[in-house]
Amino acid sequence: MSIARRLFVAPLIMLMATAAPSLADQRHLVDPSQLAAAVGEHAALQGDDRAAVREALDRAEVKDVAAKLGVDLNRAAAAVDTMTGDDLTRAADAARQVNRQLVGGASSVVISTTTIIIILLVIILLIVAIK
Repeated sequence: MSIARRLFVAPLIMLMATAAPSLADQRHLVDPSQLAAAVGEHAALQGDDRAAVREALDRAEVKDVAAKLGVDLNRAAAAVDTMTGDDLTRAADAARQVNRQLVGGASSVVISTTTIIIILLVIILLIVAIK
């Protein structure tokens, strides 16, 4: 058995030695600069989403609704840093709706805005509770 193994291993080693340089010259399917740009763009989008959620949580109207519901905004704000993926996207979409409706210093909070604020807070709290 050892003779058969030697006869098999020796040609295999020679084959691998000749194939190794040709494998090293292969080009990547994605250019490293394109990959870096895609990663940077993804990080920037997540940063924008987190900023939108933080902006919504900093609004006085949101603080009032959270206080009425007994929601700890410090815990919700801390959860924003840990959010990723679909959770972050959903929270950011709700936060952007809140920010859009309250832009310009609206003095009254309508029911739909309050509903969106509650949804935003519930999403964040559910994410915190699950993790």
